[in-house]
Amino acid sequence: MRDHPDADGTLPPVWKGRATNRVQWLFALVGAACLALGIALAVDSAWTSGIAALVMSVVGCIAAGLLVLFGTLAFVHVDLKLDRECLEVRCGHMGLPRRRIPLSHVAGADFTAHVTPRHWGGWGYRWLPEKGTAVVVRRGEGIVLRLWDGHTFTITVDNAESAVRLIRDRLRTIRPGTAG
Repeated sequence: MRDHPDADGTLPPVWKGRATNRVQWLFALVGAACLALGIALAVDSAWTSGIAALVMSVVGCIAAGLLVLFGTLAFVHVDLKLDRECLEVRCGHMGLPRRRIPLSHVAGADFTAHVTPRHWGGWGYRWLPEKGTAVVVRRGEGIVLRLWDGHTFTITVDNAESAVRLIRDRLRTIRPGTAG
């Protein structure tokens, strides 16, 4: 993506970025295996003795499988779209959860080279009272948005440095004299 002004001095209309975590696919396979085990137990069992234990096993395997499968697929990747008015973050293949942050709510943006799931309590959409909110799908570079309400929002995304430059440029056009 272009991150510098066009020849006429205007900024590109839309910047798109993405971060992907291929390890999440392994967890999705584990979820699919749990789901398959639950279905196999339901279909192949004789259902003659210990029906309560069997029902709990079937329901437990299916519930765990669905939870792990959909929970991991939601955070296989994150997409970031920055246009002239807002920044939109969409997670996974369905784009959920999604967050839209108007640039008028952003006080500044910083580049960070070291976002780790460990510091946020794992992968996914995270909130920690002392740190703020984050969408973490992999370890590495990211964007830290400082919002006017005092909160921060961190996103892991490839080419985060160019996104931060563009956010700062957009903020200067919205509020001349701000540097990010």
